[in-house]
Amino acid sequence: MREPQGIDGGLTNYGDRDFARYLRRSFARSMGFSQELLNKPVVGIAVSPSGFNNCHRYMPELTEAVSRGVLSAGGLPLSFPTISLGEVFLNPTSMMFRNLMSMDVEEMIRAQPMDAVVLIGGCDKTVPAQLMGAASAGRPAVQVVTGSMTTGRYHGERLGACTDCRRFWSKYRAGEVDKEEISEVEGRLSVTAGTCAVMGTASTMACLAEGLGMSLPGTAAIPAVNSARLVAAEESGKLAVHLSWNPTTPAQVITTKSVENAFRLLMALGGSTNAIIHLTAIAGRLGIRIPMGRINEISDETPVLADLKPVGESYMEDLYEAGGVGAVLRELRPLLHLDVIDITGVTLRERLDEPLNWVDRKVIRPFAEPISPVGGLIALTGSLAPDGAIFKRAAATPSLFEVEGRAVVFEDLEDLSRRIDDPDLDVLPNDILVLKNAGPQGAAMPEAGYLPIPSKLARAGVKDMVRISDARMSGTAYGTIVLHVAPEAAIGGPLAAVRNGDRIALSVANKRIDLLVDDSKIKRRLESWSPPPVPPRGYAALFRRSVLQASGGCDFDFLTGVSSNK
Repeated sequence: MREPQGIDGGLTNYGDRDFARYLRRSFARSMGFSQELLNKPVVGIAVSPSGFNNCHRYMPELTEAVSRGVLSAGGLPLSFPTISLGEVFLNPTSMMFRNLMSMDVEEMIRAQPMDAVVLIGGCDKTVPAQLMGAASAGRPAVQVVTGSMTTGRYHGERLGACTDCRRFWSKYRAGEVDKEEISEVEGRLSVTAGTCAVMGTASTMACLAEGLGMSLPGTAAIPAVNSARLVAAEESGKLAVHLSWNPTTPAQVITTKSVENAFRLLMALGGSTNAIIHLTAIAGRLGIRIPMGRINEISDETPVLADLKPVGESYMEDLYEAGGVGAVLRELRPLLHLDVIDITGVTLRERLDEPLNWVDRKVIRPFAEPISPVGGLIALTGSLAPDGAIFKRAAATPSLFEVEGRAVVFEDLEDLSRRIDDPDLDVLPNDILVLKNAGPQGAAMPEAGYLPIPSKLARAGVKDMVRISDARMSGTAYGTIVLHVAPEAAIGGPLAAVRNGDRIALSVANKRIDLLVDDSKIKRRLESWSPPPVPPRGYAALFRRSVLQASGGCDFDFLTGVSSNK
């Protein structure tokens, strides 16, 4: 046990420590705090509500609940704002600002006097940013997620953002749904506060925060509107006070073993492709590297157990009622590192030794009766992606796993937007759609990898095609889609050399994606290639100058940790 520093931690240096303490306490008392309360451990509460962030609409209630827990455990709660990343409200993409938010979180934890911190977030890039910042700051931290939406109803069918929104939009593009119906569906998809109702990126990262050990056991899947979400926030506040006296830091929780456990959980959930980038970035802050080959080993050993959209049929509210992350971890037990600890100081073995009362086997399958015997995600390599690419096989069409096709190339997002629905577009159902210059440096890596099926093919009944890009895609999306191609086109990777009519081969069995063009021809093509212009100033210039490729987690090169064998 150590003595917390409380409000006297990290004093501003005026050359007189006693004066600095006296001055700080004077200003603290202007906020109405008693001297007794100012002598308590301080728990910072990182909050990110915003009128531009629907996922965080209930954050004031969560902040109040955390504060209750802190006060009841004998601490002083002090909330502080960081930037907020509302997924669909940011241009050019929320991914561009994840690293900025992580810096905000890290520096505010370091700069302000707090013995521990509670991180409240939910929207896709928020939880990764908070965990990245907390890992770098090194203070004891507890992650609280905002929780997922509950589903809406439309003509007797349950709907949840955003897998169902994509399904209906595909029908609209194919002429199966008219404008009036798509407008009505629009109002039924997102009917409560919270993150997307399916196993998209936000839900995936909520589950992985629990799987890593950075949030209270049993809390990842609680819906936003459930009162248990507030209880979890209150208990997290209590835990943060305990951590003020008995510190467990992120570096003690986030280790090579716990990161591998998180990857196994990702595979079993059929979770978001984005989670590979985010887990890589979180681990990278502590110098932990999980090679792509190891990710594939984990995937091939780990069955898909959760029947959740976009891979299955259920929603996050069903996962919570079915037993939550704890039930999935119990099925994965033979494959997990059980000696890791979570922020409560309990080992995973101790947690999983506690029995569950009931598990809904319609939602969480037994290990011996999986939805799929292999994990949902794999890494590809090959001549088109020497440094790797990601493929979500759990959400793809098996008949397209082993194909060779003609490339139909779009040079950038504007080109895609301009030509994808052109009636004269030279495209056939067995072609391969290729999008360039949508990677980290090319376009800050938007969720544009879910290329729409050309409308003339969609209207003819085509439901899926192989699509390749250096972009990301939403965790709520589905299809036979190769993503995160590295090196990206904007830095002269082989993707930049792809031309219309080139042959490309995808082999899921061999985990390869290859451009079937002679190396000498690729080299000649790249000799005439030139990079896009660098932004002249500001954060965009910093991002372009410093961002790593997808294989490095798209973090900034100056924020990653020193490699270790923890």
